[in-house]
Amino acid sequence: MAVLDLIEYTDERPDEIVHRIPEYGSGEFRLGSQCVVREQQRAVFFRDGKALDVLGPGRHTLSTANIPILTGLIGLPFGGKSPFTAEVYYVNVREFTDMKWGTPQPVLVRDREFGMVRVRAFGTYSMRVRDPQLFVNLVVGAKSTYTTSDIENFLRSIVVNEFNDMLGETLTSLLDVQGMTIDLATAAQHALSDDFDRLGLELRTFQITSITPPEEVQKVIDERTSMGVLGDMRTYMQYQTAQAIGGVGEGGGEGGSTLAEGAGLGAGLGVGMAMSEAIRASMQGSGQTQQPTQQPSPGVVAGAKFCSNCGNALPPGAKFCPNCGFAVAQAGGCPKCGTVNPPGSKFCQECGASL
Repeated sequence: MAVLDLIEYTDERPDEIVHRIPEYGSGEFRLGSQCVVREQQRAVFFRDGKALDVLGPGRHTLSTANIPILTGLIGLPFGGKSPFTAEVYYVNVREFTDMKWGTPQPVLVRDREFGMVRVRAFGTYSMRVRDPQLFVNLVVGAKSTYTTSDIENFLRSIVVNEFNDMLGETLTSLLDVQGMTIDLATAAQHALSDDFDRLGLELRTFQITSITPPEEVQKVIDERTSMGVLGDMRTYMQYQTAQAIGGVGEGGGEGGSTLAEGAGLGAGLGVGMAMSEAIRASMQGSGQTQQPTQQPSPGVVAGAKFCSNCGNALPPGAKFCPNCGFAVAQAGGCPKCGTVNPPGSKFCQECGASL
């Protein structure tokens, strides 16, 4: 076992919280050795399973002046240079960000809008080691290295338990979540502070990314939202029918054209029938029925005679046509000379004109 005159740890990983030197077993140190601690580190000295002291940033010489408790544990038979076995735990005290949490299963909560509903919540938080000695004693133990993934599952269970309890007490409705996110996150951070302090940790920030119901519940909410946006369902159905007719008319090919013409013809017939029914109802309501009547032409007296030559209307009792001078035929009279012939004659007995 080599004697370590210089103790330091430089190649720490981004997710590493604690690293032990040496990684396995105990190291040989002696008074006068140098221990270098960087700004974001704290060094916890252990001997025989007991924490002796915590060193802050800087270069430290191992001596009874720096670590007084060594006086009673280490004999000085070699002029204060006697080696002793110990371990040094380098603890990273920087802030670890983007630590994730989330509910593994939906949580049933009471909702004033939906009765009862299951929700899931996700978010992030950041933390740092507040008390290195307490953290190593309670959490790390004798492990050679300890990372955020080693503690993340444990912290996630603590976060989820506290958050579920707070959510059940404060959440009124899913519809109010967007306006309560910051308040819920602040309340959760205060509620979790004691749990983190007990482990030697400090919860620096706490964020809620989302609080959502399961997918099937989201679909039902979307349907309910759509119903509210539509309003009057009768108007919506009329709109959908008009859209469907328009869609048929816009179809390509002969089939689409034929269907469009049929739809237009049907619409025209429907309008004509509607107007006919409206006129009929109006006339029945007034108690009147129009009957077609034959009206005489303007300027013509009922029962008037007409000239057989030019067709002009003849004044009553006229013997000659006032338009062409043609002799007016009497009953049985010749249309040419006006001679009255016996009944049944086919030719005028005076001039021989055809009767």
